[in-house]
Amino acid sequence: MKFILRLFPEISIKSRPVRTRLIRQVRQNLTNACAAHGIKVLADAQWDKVVADFDESTDRNTAIRELSRVPGIHSFMEVKQYDFTTLDDLYEAIKAQSGPKITGHTFAVRVRRRGQHEFNSQQAERIIGGKFKAEFNSRGVDLENPEVTIHIEIESQTAYVTGERIEGMGGFPVGTQGEVFSLISGGYDSGVSSYRVIHRGCRVNYLFFNMGGTAHELGVKQEAYFIWNRYAASHKVRFVTVPFEEVVGQILEKVHHGVRGVVLKRMMMRAGEQICRRYHAQALVTGESLGQVSSQTITNLSHIDQATGMLIIRPLVTMDKQDIIDEAVRIGTAGFAETMPEYCGVISDHPNVCPKREFVEAEEAKMAQGLIERAIEKSRAVDIHEIPQDTDRLKTVVEEVSDLGSRDIVIDVRAPDDAEKSPVDPRGHELILMPFYRVAKDFEKLDRSRTYALYCDQGVMSQMQARQLKEMGYHNIRVWRPKS
Repeated sequence: MKFILRLFPEISIKSRPVRTRLIRQVRQNLTNACAAHGIKVLADAQWDKVVADFDESTDRNTAIRELSRVPGIHSFMEVKQYDFTTLDDLYEAIKAQSGPKITGHTFAVRVRRRGQHEFNSQQAERIIGGKFKAEFNSRGVDLENPEVTIHIEIESQTAYVTGERIEGMGGFPVGTQGEVFSLISGGYDSGVSSYRVIHRGCRVNYLFFNMGGTAHELGVKQEAYFIWNRYAASHKVRFVTVPFEEVVGQILEKVHHGVRGVVLKRMMMRAGEQICRRYHAQALVTGESLGQVSSQTITNLSHIDQATGMLIIRPLVTMDKQDIIDEAVRIGTAGFAETMPEYCGVISDHPNVCPKREFVEAEEAKMAQGLIERAIEKSRAVDIHEIPQDTDRLKTVVEEVSDLGSRDIVIDVRAPDDAEKSPVDPRGHELILMPFYRVAKDFEKLDRSRTYALYCDQGVMSQMQARQLKEMGYHNIRVWRPKS
């Protein structure tokens, strides 16, 4: 199964050396991401495209899913390859594949040609289109708005016939625009801002300031793992947890209520700068949006910036809240925000939207010395691909089965779009769709006399959810890994 991948338009306008480097990075990232998900693909980087050839064992929907989630790929089309001699021979070779698609529909033939031939692209379109019109009962040619388009690429002695174009993720390939740490809290904003800098080619690590205990940390880790696994699995990155309870305690006890939120963010930026320098990252990423809350006025954002010499990237700075929520739904992170408390929201009471810099610094000076250093000392970093195994430190054992018991109910914990595109066969058992970000909240509504077998494609999210449920006191669960 072969696909032609078109590149993000901004790649095409780069200088030859830069463009070559970016195209090669797209190829490498696709190979790495597929390998991380157990998929075999051979990718060939060419001057204006990448050709991806998937192993015969790969399901077509799985291949499309992977291609649509690799930054740098603007669009892609499935392709059949033929030896090219003449236009007549090409038509005879492709008519069985493409002819039935135009029956009862308007159509157009689009040809892109490279090499030395006795015809140009427009002549090829007229000749091949005329043959299709004569032999198949279509509704005629429509060059403006065809219902079916037959895409053909002719390169010297090879012809490619492609299917309909499928939109990719776009953006720059991950790893080409530097390494950053994204502050992630589990809300709408931080998930979308993390995605946006991935889309622009950054290698994104995750930084979590823990103010809500183990349960909050686990929920945020699951969101970070989800974003990485879906959009950036081509690269290894870190998830760093910094315990911030002592900092929050000092703020609540000693800082004027009007500037608590700003002081908290300043402390986060200072800690974030130290984490960046420790791991050689070049910037911090936040989900701040101008005017959304009191700490995000221009005045307060300026006070936050002045606390650090590190570059702060704010991808959402001019976005409306509803636009952020809509994007969170589109990329699959909205479910986390719907079930995750926003611990930062309790910091400020009657906030000051335009405090003087001197006042902010004076209030901050009331706090004990060494808070940031102690928090950094206690920080903990894990490679993000180890997050599922990291939950093992809870010493929770979950049974994994390949065959279901007679009273088992299958719970599909995949994201809704994945469950819809590739439905699981429950093999005669009751099936419940319960996205992983809702499991901890919704599981209590189920009949505790039954046994539940959690399922996902790779067995990773199902294991994480099963361990969390075990920690919550539920023992009527297992993980189902059906034999292929």
